[in-house]
Formats: sequence, structure tokens, C-alpha cells
Amino acid sequence: MKRFLALGDSYTIGESVAEKERWPMQLTTGLRNRGMEDLNDPEIIATTGWTTRDLLDAMQGSQLTPPYDLVSLLIGVNNQYQGRSQEEYAQEFELLLRQAIELAGMRKNRVFVLSIPDWGVTPFAEGRDRAQIASEIDAFNRINARLSYQYGVQYIAITAISREAGKHASLNAADGLHPSADMYRRWVDVLIDRVRRELLAHAVREGA
Repeated sequence: MKRFLALGDSYTIGESVAEKERWPMQLTTGLRNRGMEDLNDPEIIATTGWTTRDLLDAMQGSQLTPPYDLVSLLIGVNNQYQGRSQEEYAQEFELLLRQAIELAGMRKNRVFVLSIPDWGVTPFAEGRDRAQIASEIDAFNRINARLSYQYGVQYIAITAISREAGKHASLNAADGLHPSADMYRRWVDVLIDRVRRELLAHAVREGA
């Protein structure tokens, strides 16, 4: 059986949506529907409010059993929200990325980094400086994109899609801050072909 480890924060745990509507679960379901019935439910290490430091600490205390066939990493929105520095984020994100690669058995093509969504377009951000939030999110994403390309992992830019929530209320969850199931589906639409291609390529190399 193939195994999927998803690392992150509220976006990965799917705050305010049902378990089956989380994007890692939607991705798993979609892959199974495309012939990958041997993919286990995702193992998720993520909690609402986590920064890069919180995720690092949680991973140290987790009983992980590599190698995983797929590892995703989406983290950083709370660094921005809490006013943490970009320098700190760069250092901690790099540590997380290195761990993700190790957990994927050093198969860099099996590590998928997702860019940080822009919460500044949501109803929750009403009255805040939305332009400043967007600018800061973009700055954090430049860091995770640079490191992703430097380490040779897959980078999935979903920030532009997240900003569609400012125009379509259906893309926001009931709490007015987190993505709805439909928004997560849009992320999966961008992810699924690339993930499936890598999993199939591995099967061919292994003679499966």
C-alpha cells in the first residue's frame, strides 16, 4: 500500500470542513478514482495555528515510519499572521523541507510544497490592510518557492486560486476565514495530475 504524509496547519487539517473534504483526503479519493486503489488514507500532522516552529516540534514528537510515497508541506500563514520574521521562516522552512525529503526516502520528486493561501481576501480580514497582507504572503511564498526549487521538490502555486475567495463566497468556509470544500477541490485539480504522474513513474521504475 502507498502512504501519504501531509504536513501543515489549519489548511491541511481542514479547519471548518468535514474530514472527507480536507484537501489531502480529496486528493486521495481522486487518486483512487483514477486507478490508485492501493493508496492509504493520508497521515496528517497539522493543527490550526501552527507556525513552522510548531510543526518542527510536533514532528520531533511523532512516531513517523518512512519512507512515505508522497509528502506534502504547506506551512507559513501563521508565521505571517503572528508577525514572525521572514528570516526565521526561511531557516525553519528549510529544516522542514529537508525532513520532508528524508521522510520521502530522499525521493525529491515525491515532495510537494504548496504555496501559502492569502487569507486577506476572506470576510475575516474585513477592516484589515488587505494589500499589506497580500504583500507579506507573497514575500513568504517567494521564500518557500526559492527553497523548493533549490532542493528540487515539486512546487504547487495555489495562492492565486485562494484569492478567488474574495469574489466567490462559496469558496469560504462557514467561519469566514478558512477554505470551503469547493476551494480545496480547486487546489486538488491543480495537484492531482502531477502527483499521479510521479506515483506512476515510480511504479514503472520498480517494475510494478
